[in-house]
Amino acid sequence: MTKLRKTPVALTPNAAPFAIRGERGSDVVAREALLDSAFGANRQTRTCQRLRDGRTPAEGLAFSAVRGGRLVGTVRLWHVSAGGVSALMLGPLAVGDTCRKLGVGAALMDHALAAAKARGHRAVILLGDAPYYARFGFSPAKTGAFELSEGALDGAWGMIVPTGAPCLLKIKASRSRKAPHAVPQAA
Repeated sequence: MTKLRKTPVALTPNAAPFAIRGERGSDVVAREALLDSAFGANRQTRTCQRLRDGRTPAEGLAFSAVRGGRLVGTVRLWHVSAGGVSALMLGPLAVGDTCRKLGVGAALMDHALAAAKARGHRAVILLGDAPYYARFGFSPAKTGAFELSEGALDGAWGMIVPTGAPCLLKIKASRSRKAPHAVPQAA
């Protein structure tokens, strides 16, 4: 079993404290802007996004980092099936430009993994930058996964498919490319 590790964080003298809390509905606009900034306008076309489309994050496993009243980081975990084995998928994890190198991303990861384990989840699958996530215990031995319980992915083989709850609202950008807004999704 891969152990949860507390990643050391060295704050710089000008670092302001930040807080991690559960994601709120009021975070949507700032979160979407942060994700666009971090991953580019084409982020919605990536394969990992197909696993999130039309789904909600796993309950209690979407977090925001806030500094000075502003959202500066986000991480979410999603229900998936990995070859018939229940797991979570990580992502996206993003931190605003002004808060990089302050430990926000590491704190979000530690918080999310601990919360997933506390909720009884057994494995988290990575579809991202493997070298960055190795320091949190993600291993290529199980195709970029992190087992919260030893042997959680033993025997898993095949496609990763979404299994989370359907989303009742869809985020849609307005024509003027202002901040996205929630609109009811057609049934």
